[in-house]
Amino acid sequence: MPHSMMTYSCTSCSYPFSFSQTLITSFLSSSMEGIPKHIITKFNFFTDSPRSPLQPPTYGNLITLLSIDGGGIRGLIPGTLLAFLESQLQKLDGEQARLADYFDIISGTSTGGLVTAMLTTPDPKKENRPLFAAKDINEFYLEHCPKIFPQDSSPFAPAANVVKSLMGPKYDGKYLHDIVREKLGETKLHQTLTNVVIPTFDIKQLQPRIFSTYEVKSHPCTDALLSDICIATSAAPTYLPAHHFQTQDSTGKTKEFNLIDGGVAANNPTLVAMNEVTKEILRGNPEFFPIKPTDYARFLVVSLGTGSPKSEGKYHANMTAKWGVLGWLTSEHSTPLVDIFMQASSDMVDFHIATVFQALQSENSYLRIQDDTLSQQISSVDIATKENLENLVKVGEELLKKPVSRVNLENGQFEPAGKITNGEALIRLAAVLSKEKQLRDMRSPLGKLAMKKNEECAHVNNTTT
Repeated sequence: MPHSMMTYSCTSCSYPFSFSQTLITSFLSSSMEGIPKHIITKFNFFTDSPRSPLQPPTYGNLITLLSIDGGGIRGLIPGTLLAFLESQLQKLDGEQARLADYFDIISGTSTGGLVTAMLTTPDPKKENRPLFAAKDINEFYLEHCPKIFPQDSSPFAPAANVVKSLMGPKYDGKYLHDIVREKLGETKLHQTLTNVVIPTFDIKQLQPRIFSTYEVKSHPCTDALLSDICIATSAAPTYLPAHHFQTQDSTGKTKEFNLIDGGVAANNPTLVAMNEVTKEILRGNPEFFPIKPTDYARFLVVSLGTGSPKSEGKYHANMTAKWGVLGWLTSEHSTPLVDIFMQASSDMVDFHIATVFQALQSENSYLRIQDDTLSQQISSVDIATKENLENLVKVGEELLKKPVSRVNLENGQFEPAGKITNGEALIRLAAVLSKEKQLRDMRSPLGKLAMKKNEECAHVNNTTT
């Protein structure tokens, strides 16, 4: 049986180099003296799945977490922010730098789940590189959203939409399913470049179903195709059809899933992702040793919203008092009932996490970027006109210039928390992420070997030029 390989790309020349399990085992035996053998054995560095060069949190000071809310076409807002953050990392560490190289966990719900998959699905043509760079996210949305959410501009469209909503989902989802399957191919959950957490909701079991790379190790039946997971977490009720699929593990055991949008349970998946880490610590996962389950101060959390019309006020009691089923499902060019559930889900998570980090006096370890000043038109999840999509990109660009804000726990509004802008906060964040990655490389035997190879490549390049 061939030895499992771990492949890295040299930061000097981008040439991929690999280490066999035999080589690393002998290296570890002399470099990890004093660490119990069973702990070393439990480090699952060597698998057939590609992974990012980021070493485990046990070698660093932080647990780095990126979370992206749901919100349909409003995914263009976090897409803009992510492109900016990745560009700052590239200024520090080179053009090959990708977000998956810096975050221990990337989580996303609905449109955020799709972004998560784009950032972490391995490119079959490039060793341990993601299929999409962050700058590609908005290009994907601008090209494909008008086909995922086709708009009827006829004067009869509003009446037709009401009739259609009585007969089935607003969109058939065929184009979304086709493009997601085309892009993500046969990639499975365990193959992502870093750990991912993507919530969905099982309507047969009536409970959330969290797809997590951590869970795959103990529950192989959750190792679904990323395409199925993305289709499921995007299946917003009334907008897109529910998604059914089955998985089969190596023993032939099958598991059935009947799923809809994870936003009905966790539109902001930050807390879900933090809980996944806590469970791993409780299980004794050596990647997190010696971090304690309640050691939230070790987290560095970046949570990106997709915007809301909260400041303007979208619905009023006088307006909704006479609504029946149709009113709650088809008014104001949207689905008010779904909007309210998902916004409430996002806000409750932010309230909780903001309170925890305030109590720990670690407010700077939690960066929530959200714009609650959207107009009703822009706040739609599916009005995919060229003008609306371009306006969402502008919202993201303007959000970089706005001051960092924190939720006011009394009135629920986002209020400036200082003079620093979101863009400046992301620049600082990039520096912290870069230093954390370097620290882990210095402390990790595997990282040291990778750094040594990089230095050798750099030396060869210098002597040949």
